[in-house]
Amino acid sequence: MTSRPRSSAPRINKAVIPAAGLGTRFLPATKATPKEMLPVVDKPAIQYVVEEATSAGLTDVLMITGRNKRPLEDHFDRNYELEEALQRKGDAERLAAVQESSALAAIHYVRQGDPKGLGHAVLCAAPHVGGEAFAVLLGDDLIDPRDPLLTTMARIREEHGGSVVALLEVDPSQIHLYGSAAVQTTGEKDVVRVTGLVEKPAPADAPSNYAVIGRYLLDPAVFDVLRQTPPGRGGEIQLTDALQTLAADPAIGGPVHGVVFRGRRYDTGDRGDYLRAIVKLACERSDLGPDFRDWLVKYVNGEMQEIG
Repeated sequence: MTSRPRSSAPRINKAVIPAAGLGTRFLPATKATPKEMLPVVDKPAIQYVVEEATSAGLTDVLMITGRNKRPLEDHFDRNYELEEALQRKGDAERLAAVQESSALAAIHYVRQGDPKGLGHAVLCAAPHVGGEAFAVLLGDDLIDPRDPLLTTMARIREEHGGSVVALLEVDPSQIHLYGSAAVQTTGEKDVVRVTGLVEKPAPADAPSNYAVIGRYLLDPAVFDVLRQTPPGRGGEIQLTDALQTLAADPAIGGPVHGVVFRGRRYDTGDRGDYLRAIVKLACERSDLGPDFRDWLVKYVNGEMQEIG
């Protein structure tokens, strides 16, 4: 085992959450409601993401929004009328739940304007982030709080500097849905050096079955790279292409490492995955799980008997 160089990389406290997408896969539900506000059990998906960020010590959150995203701001703001009504009723439990979202972090907002891709959305954060390293969390991936991915990624960045991405081993037939990373092993289990990245390659062209999922810790050098990155796949500015540049030349902004995630992840990216995420999370809840699991078993068994 080779010893890893120690880095003086400072801790990160700023998180960027891109939330400007149109949510077309969930129409008509998202015609007037942002996809990020669709409930996952009894909280909007975006709240899980903010909670994950704050649990990892990221207390400054910037959301990259677009048109019709005002409900995001309302959700993380105080609602004095509702709070007063709950207080008059003596409903302390629901009052605490309502107040929780507005006390999570210092949350800021900037509009992306033109939908030019994830790389462009991240670039919109440059004036707020400045010269600091920062995290990017995508809302389609919900990470179980029992598996603190961001904390592990932060440790790797403190040791090595540069940028860190989250990776997931997927079936090779599914790699075309993700960015794919070329990697080299390190002396640490589930930590790799990323040497290249390709956005949504055909399975035959993929450098590996390590897929990039929606968690990044980025060196601020990525902003200059993004400014010079031409539109790529889909005519959009791809964050993957900028990370490829950083990985190919560590002199620009340090190396790129990957943390291979083997914990619990809930994908809310399409309707089927969204429904499965709700079922999984509901089954895990101590207040809902026992009754819900009993009902689910009976329901599935009843459906199987009907089909048979």
